[in-house]
This record gives sequence, structure tokens and C-alpha cells, in this order.
Amino acid sequence: MGKTLDVARDRAFDQSSTVLPAEVARGVYMRNAPSLAALKLMHLMIGTAGGRMADDVRHEMRLADFRKIAGMDNHTRASLTPLFQELAAAVLTHDDPEKMVVTIGGLLDEARIDYRHEVSGDLLVSWTFRSTFRRMAAESNHWAILDRQTVFHLGSKYSVMLFQHISSLVNLDHVTAKNFTIPELRAVLGIPEGKIKRFADLKKDVLTPALAEINQLSRLTLTATPNKIGRTVASVTIGWQVKNDPTPAKRELGGHSAGRKARRNGSAETVARSFPASGSIEFDAHWRDLKRAAGCNMDNTMIADKFRAWCAGKGLALDARNIEQAFSRFCAKVGRI
Repeated sequence: MGKTLDVARDRAFDQSSTVLPAEVARGVYMRNAPSLAALKLMHLMIGTAGGRMADDVRHEMRLADFRKIAGMDNHTRASLTPLFQELAAAVLTHDDPEKMVVTIGGLLDEARIDYRHEVSGDLLVSWTFRSTFRRMAAESNHWAILDRQTVFHLGSKYSVMLFQHISSLVNLDHVTAKNFTIPELRAVLGIPEGKIKRFADLKKDVLTPALAEINQLSRLTLTATPNKIGRTVASVTIGWQVKNDPTPAKRELGGHSAGRKARRNGSAETVARSFPASGSIEFDAHWRDLKRAAGCNMDNTMIADKFRAWCAGKGLALDARNIEQAFSRFCAKVGRI
């Protein structure tokens, strides 16, 4: 039995991260690359299975639990059905040069959506993994630990696929970069044959936006260096570094997604934001998102009243420049109740 399952079992109660077998994280979706929404569903499925991902069992989750996750869409039976179809059709290829074996298979064997209680808004989603994935997981000795909220907040499938691949390499000793030929990079990013043929377009439309988004939202800072033979780009070296201070990334994950792209490219104006002087934050998505990102599940009216009282005791104005950071830290101290 591989070490990956041991790590997944040790983190069974860690809802903030997903342990992904490196064979899957570095897998190449050569055909039928899943969409962004399907990739997020895949990460949720693997994270939910955890240390049992290699077992020949049916895993399950209720729709109500999907809807509690920041960054996941507000799914219904109609929206989940095509996503499971995508995952069932995706082809995962893993080349193991040590064993000199190429494995071609898939992730999903069968998914079921039980909607007998749909009227009350309660669906039971269940699935079984294919034997290829289960064997990869069982034999895996290398893994990627991905911050789940980063994956759920990334806005492009290219960002997710690059992030999961690089995350599987981060903990390797003395390795801080990897060179990809252009065909390898296209495969890692899930770009189909015949699409985005020119490297200039790949760089402008895929690679540069993916790097910027990962750098903004994750604990990693990625760089890309093209390597030319003559005038032709033959390969790209992706380098990575773990941030000394991940606070700005955590702040972005906790903040509202509106304006995130503008903040990323530096075109956003700084907007002064005040905490509500009275009442609940029930209908204020910005403060609710900050509370949720901090891991707090206190009632929205109660947390607002307690925070205002705390500010009064500290002499902190509700429109102070650091009011958002203060609220996030306050919510983190309260935690789950």
C-alpha cells in the first residue's frame, strides 16, 4: 500500500485541503478535458473520499453539503448531471518512466443522483471510482496537498490543472522548476489538438492569466521562462516558490470575487469599506464571505453584534482601513461553534 493513502487518512478531518495522488495531479487529460466546474467537482469527490479513495466502495455526499462550500456553484440535479458525464468521459494518462509503463484510464465508474426528496431541496449524490484511479491511489507514494479553497476559487480550468500539477512537485527535495516541451505543456493544460496553435496565443490567453491567478490566490509564486531554439519557443520552464507571507492570498480568498481580476492586473481602485453600524450581515455577501473563509459558523447577527462590541472595546472605528483584516481575525478566533 502506498504512502499517499496514509497521508489522506491522517488528514481525514482537514476540510481545508485535498490529498491528491501525484499520478492524478500530473495526469494528462489528453482527450475530453473536463471543464472548470467538473474539475472542481473532481477535487471535491477525491477530498470527500480521502483515505478511502482506493477502496471499491460507493462514496456519497448530500447536495446541502455542496452548497456550504465557498467557491462551488449552487448546484442542482440539472447542473451536476453534465459534470459527471464530463468526468466519466475524461481520459487520464500517466507515464511511469521507472516502471516503463503507460497507463490509460479514467476517474469515474458510476455516479448516481438520488432526487426522491428533491422537492425539499435534498439530493443524495454518490459515486464509485474506476479501477484505474483506485489502483493509482493505492500504489501512490507521492502526493499533492492542495488548498481546497484555492482550487474552488480559481476561475479557469487551465489554472486548476497547472496548479494541481505544480503542487505535486513542490515538496520534492531540491526541485524548484520543471521544463515542459510545448506539447507537454499543452497536455498538462488540457488544450485539445487543433486549438490555440500559436505559442504567442497560448502565452497570452492561457499561460499568463493562469500564472497571475495562481500567484494571486495560492501559497505559491510561479514564473514561466520560454526557451528558444532560434526564433522558435521549444519549451517553457515553470519555476515555483512557496510564499513567506500567504496573507494577501488568504485575504483574496476571503474577499468578494467581484473586482478580483482588476486587483490582479492593478487596475482596481481602492474602495473604502465600512462594517455595518447596526443589524446583521445576513444580506451582505462581502462580510459573509470573510466570515466563512475564516472558518466561523456563528449566526450572522450574533457575530456582527459581537464584532461591533469588540471594536468599541478596542477603540477601533468601523470604517478603519484595516477593518476587514480585523473582522477576519476576529472570526478566526471565534471559529466553529
